[in-house]
Amino acid sequence: MTKVTLVFAVLLIALGLAGYFGTGSIHPTALIPAWFGLALGFFGILAISPSESRRKLFMHINVTIGLIGFLGAGEEAIRGYLKATSRGLEPDRIALASKLTMTGLLLVYVVLCVRSFIAARRARKV
Repeated sequence: MTKVTLVFAVLLIALGLAGYFGTGSIHPTALIPAWFGLALGFFGILAISPSESRRKLFMHINVTIGLIGFLGAGEEAIRGYLKATSRGLEPDRIALASKLTMTGLLLVYVVLCVRSFIAARRARKV
């Protein structure tokens, strides 16, 4: 699961950088996905360990980061969309797309982590 974590970290970093540089480097908040990607990458590298307890600890930290990112990005996407439409404005499509992409990536990541945790627990019981 650590390799999957590192793949998602790279995807989030790419999303953040694309959002930032794609909008003319005006909005530093476009880098938020990159910060989540860096956190996942950092703890993903720490999870590459022969020690099972260390690996479990860092993967649980990663899934927590993923869940917080999923909830935060999803909430921000909904809030930003509703705020713009309630004022009769068109929502910022680039920001909305970035938030929804981050939400989708982290949802998939969290689901994969939970499935991996369940499979590992079942394997230990046998």
